[in-house]
Amino acid sequence: MTTLTLAAKRRRAALRTLAFLSPWLIGFAVFFAYPLLSTVYFSFLHYDGFRPPTWSGTKNWTYVAENYPLFWPAVRNTLWLGLVTVSLRVVFGLGVGLLVTKIKTGTGVFRTLFYLPYLAPPVAATMAFAFLLNPGTGPVDSLLERAGLPAPGWFSDPAWSKPALTLLALWGVGDLMVLFMAALLDVPQEQYEAAELDGASAWQRFRYVTLPNIAPIVLFAVVTGVIQTMQCYTQPLIAGKVASGVIQGAGTRFEPGYPDRSTLTLPQLVYNLGFQRFDYGAACVVALVLFALSMLFTAVLMRRGGGLDLAGDRP
Repeated sequence: MTTLTLAAKRRRAALRTLAFLSPWLIGFAVFFAYPLLSTVYFSFLHYDGFRPPTWSGTKNWTYVAENYPLFWPAVRNTLWLGLVTVSLRVVFGLGVGLLVTKIKTGTGVFRTLFYLPYLAPPVAATMAFAFLLNPGTGPVDSLLERAGLPAPGWFSDPAWSKPALTLLALWGVGDLMVLFMAALLDVPQEQYEAAELDGASAWQRFRYVTLPNIAPIVLFAVVTGVIQTMQCYTQPLIAGKVASGVIQGAGTRFEPGYPDRSTLTLPQLVYNLGFQRFDYGAACVVALVLFALSMLFTAVLMRRGGGLDLAGDRP
């Protein structure tokens, strides 16, 4: 009787736990598991959205990897943005956060000035940057020419298009500024005072006091930055359209990646294959590759960052 009572209590506890978890479980199944499994399933089908899907095996995977000329340039561009842009944004955001926390007068003004660009809509901000960096007529190139410096082609030059996108990302670094500013203000002042008494220099205080305390925030900024960059779609597409001078109207189709596929990213390929070429099987393949890359980067960063000792050996 006691055993039956204990079993009944355990069942009731399990049902009660499931009841509390049910909102999350339902959301996970509907908004993550089902779309992911459907994407895997459709990646092995030939489906154009008009006729019933037919089984094609691995033909979609072979086509994307070997015969689709835009795939590997998009992979390289996406990885470049994920490595270079995220690294520079984290360093620049941390530098701005340090600057704002050290300013004694007009702190609110500086915070507002650095944070406002982050609130600008992505399309409007990208169009403004494309016009500012327009070769020949843009004010940035005009100032560089007056100073006797070479004027890059920016979004019209394949060698400068990704650095231009990085400048756009650095301009909107207000979110990281706020994040790092909160973390920096939370560092115990007693540790700085103890380091100063021990004769630590400014770099040593930053290396052995600041970084160890804000290490979780740095890891969070890097992981979320990689995920966001892997999903980068709007800014490269709008920059390419504005730089190319293409006005998209009824019956026209803009091939992403201008100039010379240098701004092409994997999310653009998903849209191009699925909603412009109506090849949903190949679009699902690209989406799965994008998902795998995001998971791989996140797993590596979490594994390396979780066991990382930024403090190193104390002096």
